[in-house]
Amino acid sequence: MIPRNVYQYYPEAVSTDGVQESNGAGLLKTFLVKSLSQMRMAKAVAKAVNIKINDRKHQAALADCLELMDMSIDRVTDTLSALANWSSQSDASDANTWLSGVLTNHFTCLDGVDSIDQPSLKNLLQDLISRMRASLAVVASLSASDSDLVQPLNGGFPSWILGKDRKILESSVSNVEANVVVAQDGSGDYTTVQEAVNSAPDKSQTRYVIHVKSGIYTENVEVGKKKKNVMIVGDGMDFTILTGSLNVVDGSTTFRSATLAVAGDGFILQDIWIQNTAGPEKHQAVALRVSADQSVINRCRIDAYQDTLYTHNYRQFYRDCSIIGTVDFIFGNGAVVIQSCQIISRKPMASQKNMVTAQGRVDPNQNTGISIQNCDIIASPDLESEQSKFPTYLGRPWKEYSRTVVMQSDIGGHVDPTGWAEWNKDFALRTLYYGEYANRGPGAGVSKRVNWPGYHVITDPNEAKKFTVAELIQGGTWLGSTGVSFTEGL
Repeated sequence: MIPRNVYQYYPEAVSTDGVQESNGAGLLKTFLVKSLSQMRMAKAVAKAVNIKINDRKHQAALADCLELMDMSIDRVTDTLSALANWSSQSDASDANTWLSGVLTNHFTCLDGVDSIDQPSLKNLLQDLISRMRASLAVVASLSASDSDLVQPLNGGFPSWILGKDRKILESSVSNVEANVVVAQDGSGDYTTVQEAVNSAPDKSQTRYVIHVKSGIYTENVEVGKKKKNVMIVGDGMDFTILTGSLNVVDGSTTFRSATLAVAGDGFILQDIWIQNTAGPEKHQAVALRVSADQSVINRCRIDAYQDTLYTHNYRQFYRDCSIIGTVDFIFGNGAVVIQSCQIISRKPMASQKNMVTAQGRVDPNQNTGISIQNCDIIASPDLESEQSKFPTYLGRPWKEYSRTVVMQSDIGGHVDPTGWAEWNKDFALRTLYYGEYANRGPGAGVSKRVNWPGYHVITDPNEAKKFTVAELIQGGTWLGSTGVSFTEGL
């Protein structure tokens, strides 16, 4: 049977795509094949528009769209391959993850071209969004019947971290065996990080380790989608510094402003300080953007002001990091676990309010969200002395189905007693899911928290377990194959 909510999101499904199948897998294949054709058409239109216009910001937004379409074409192709051999909950989980990312890519593109007067491109994007919503509804219906296949996990790094990688993640820098070394003084194989990334083989099935020696590296680094299983290791978050200053005010898009932008799956970053030094007056200026599946960020400092950490899409795990910023400084629409980290709000511009998170889930069938577990949510010294002037909130809903849970964490007194802030009046207050469970500290009291339909004070451990690594998103429909460090889930 065709899931009922397919008609809700894409009522023309049967007639437009010529659907004959009565089973979900056949319907999904039809949608995805059509989506591939439409994405290639959207690429052609975006290229044609880019040639005609002279506006720098519009050209940058269209360039983002072209990259996002390339990423999406690869993901849909991967999903079609998995669909041909669909045999387990793991396959369904991958499909949900990949298609959730594709939908996020489409929205990122549409947001970027919003001010460009090109109805044909926008109509194509809206059509792609509708079809991907329908595809996710089908995947959700297929996943539901196999939910009993998800197994509980025990402690350790995620299961997609291979044994060799575990040893690297647990070891000191001096014990890391690198494929190449980056050193500013010429003592290594390369003097820039980008050169070392470029040296990595495309679509590698084995780990490629880049050791970046102590120093300040002023460059914007991109790990492209073909650079899979790359690991970048520094000499410590106080000694190896990657710094940039691209920002929206000076003409960059938010997507392109990242000092380090990652799209290659299986990425690992360790013992490095990533910063964007544009400053608060430059507004959106990203330090780290992750658009790569099954990524690990371990023992790193991620440092900027507005939009510090762009958890753009796919599965991401952060451990023992310091994340520093002001407005929406952890944002995006990946499936993200941030564990045992310091989350530090700093002093913003006058009249600004600090927002720790701005999660961007756009559809109820996306298995995305931010889980902050066993972290310290604190104020920087400059904010602490003036915290009464600059309210800090745990988050606000960037998109309609925004989902963020803070649990078992120490919340500082700089966090406003209401806890959470509106984005624009009552937008998303009924459809978001914000939750708090078993937190501690002077800012953890919930008696004065917001009274929104979508806000939850979680008291039942079984409810809280849905937001552990084992069952973070939709009852754990995909995380059984990944996992992170935890004890009995909580």
